[in-house]
Amino acid sequence: MPVPDQSPAMGYHRIDPDDLSATEKYPCDRRAVSEAADLSVLHLARYQIAPGEQLPRVYHSHRQREEAFVVLAGTLHVETPDGESIIDEGEVFVAEPESPHRAYNPTDADGGITVMGTGAPRTDPAIPHDPEG
Repeated sequence: MPVPDQSPAMGYHRIDPDDLSATEKYPCDRRAVSEAADLSVLHLARYQIAPGEQLPRVYHSHRQREEAFVVLAGTLHVETPDGESIIDEGEVFVAEPESPHRAYNPTDADGGITVMGTGAPRTDPAIPHDPEG
């Protein structure tokens, strides 16, 4: 993985997600900006989601993490216990702690989606959610 541009005296980073390696064994193309910048509190990643792919590994929630997904290109679909939300380009979907969700691109979509996802705290693991139970 290339080293991002850094200011030697301050904590600034200039990172092009295209220069980062994709996260292995992930359901879509995920580029971990927070890892490249060595952030300790904030999770930040760029996701490119092809038709038929989903953004998270599983339908899930978090105990503490607040998450936001900024749709940079395309239309994101988000499944929740309340139903499906369609998030258009330029809009943001926010999931509060303990709020199950699964963001995805339908199989019959016209094209891919680009999303910038962020959340804090970074180390709050996903809790799988079973929509049937």
